[in-house]
Amino acid sequence: QVQLVESGGGLVQAGGSLRLSCIASEDISSIAMIYWYRRPPGKLRESVAYIKDGGDTDFVESVKGRFSISRDNAKNAVYLQMNNLKPEDTAIYYCTTPWHLGFNTWGQGTQVTVTS
Repeated sequence: QVQLVESGGGLVQAGGSLRLSCIASEDISSIAMIYWYRRPPGKLRESVAYIKDGGDTDFVESVKGRFSISRDNAKNAVYLQMNNLKPEDTAIYYCTTPWHLGFNTWGQGTQVTVTS
């Protein structure tokens, strides 16, 4: 099954921006939905955003207007652009697919830390 590798996290001050990348090991054009999830420290993992193969997107309410998601099938990549970051966005961020969700399979993720 396709392997996903997240990158792009880091330490940023509140109000800053980061762009996360999710690179797949194979063609993603047939994957109907790709998600970004996050797990804040001490909390459960939550869905942040998804993008469908047709380009439709949706976001959790807390990031609407600040985050955007895009996919580049030619590069087997999905991106999460995060602007106006807040301390509560601090988390490990993961990309995933319905298949991976069904098997509760997660990659390493990428750490995002936002300082106030």
